[in-house]
Amino acid sequence: MIEIHNRKIAGIPCLQVESKSENSPVIFFFHGFMSAKEHNLHYAYLLAEKGFNVILPDAAYHGARSDGSDEMVMSTRFWQIVVRSIEEFNAMKQELVSQGYAEEHRIGAAGTSMGGITILGALKRFEWIHTGVSLMGSPAYVGFAKAQIQHFERNGFKLPMSEEEIDEQLKVLEAYDLSLHPEKLNNRPLMFWHGKADTVVPYEPTYTFFKTIHQSYDKKELLKFITEETEGHKVTRKGLLETVKWFDLHMQS
Repeated sequence: MIEIHNRKIAGIPCLQVESKSENSPVIFFFHGFMSAKEHNLHYAYLLAEKGFNVILPDAAYHGARSDGSDEMVMSTRFWQIVVRSIEEFNAMKQELVSQGYAEEHRIGAAGTSMGGITILGALKRFEWIHTGVSLMGSPAYVGFAKAQIQHFERNGFKLPMSEEEIDEQLKVLEAYDLSLHPEKLNNRPLMFWHGKADTVVPYEPTYTFFKTIHQSYDKKELLKFITEETEGHKVTRKGLLETVKWFDLHMQS
């Protein structure tokens, strides 16, 4: 039996999808930009079928935490939301461990788009994450943020920040940028999925990062990159099923 509970963990609105199996590993699944926790229940259901408990949090300003801001305003908060999600992840983990619901080193993380970016930053920050899956994510926080700023400027949109504030924001992002410190992965299982035709989160920088870290992995089977040649910024059913298989392979022992 699979149960779904709507609750707060460390003050964060979450859906808790439970497999009712004993001693289940816990997987956090982070949603994308302008999405919400409910939109990823199909991942949680299939993972729960495999015996995992799954936590689906709402990111700041999303879902139950929305303040009604439009997409343009939300775009200016993008990195604030990502960094906040990473720190909230740690707080939620600590609460679940203290309750005896989760074991410190049996916690996985996955996400789509903004969520995929979030978990790559979390892998940089937290060594307790056992296994990760990044769907359409990017580890290069500073490089991606600079590209976003250039995109805004080309389209005539002025960010509500001074040059000094932008520089300060980029310095903050360095602490979460996995591409600057790939050794922080420490051979942990990590899978990427990305469509080559993605125009939102570019494919090539993430694939280049994968090729770089693949050389350093002691066990190559712990690192995987799935490319779909014609897909854009939307995960296919193959990506969904491969995500479930990845966690089933690496977190059930």
